[in-house]
Amino acid sequence: MAAPQPAAHRYTVEEYLALEETADQRHEFFEGEVYAMSGASPRHNLIAQNCAFALRQALRGKGCRVFLEGVQLAVQEGRYYTYPDVMATCEPEDLASDRVMRRPVLLVEILSPSTADHDRSWKFNQYKQLPSLQHYLLVSQHTCLVEWFRREESGVWSFTPLAELTDTLEIPELSVTLRVQDMYDELDITPMQAQPPAKR
Repeated sequence: MAAPQPAAHRYTVEEYLALEETADQRHEFFEGEVYAMSGASPRHNLIAQNCAFALRQALRGKGCRVFLEGVQLAVQEGRYYTYPDVMATCEPEDLASDRVMRRPVLLVEILSPSTADHDRSWKFNQYKQLPSLQHYLLVSQHTCLVEWFRREESGVWSFTPLAELTDTLEIPELSVTLRVQDMYDELDITPMQAQPPAKR
């Protein structure tokens, strides 16, 4: 008979936040469990920088801030904390916070093969519960594709795929127009194929 396995340690929010202050690696927190976050590829990092730079340039002087993946987001207080790749907020409490953001208007995740399904489904369903969130962008690393989800006045989320470098998206809450080509600046990005490749 196998020996019983010790139960996984469940963290309080206070323990988790204290861990993050000293840890060499970032962690997500969900319902008492802590998950190490993997490092990003150079390509992932460059796209995140491009998105943050484009947003920051457009938001200069508008009383909003843009943060990269090292800044924490409380998706659900006491339940779920994570680090989006890029987020923009105009909330005064966020702007005054020295650690955790709570009311972003826009979130960006850079997709990788290991995280794409998770970011599109489970994580998006968590992010939807943020009342402040109006726009969620999923940016592919290996082909020209930005998946744009936006909350309509009815509360329903609409979806627009942007697959051309000349495409733009309007963020009225931030008075910003983003260009897909700026997100892929300095990258040799593959355009989406009009048809699937022929079977061999």
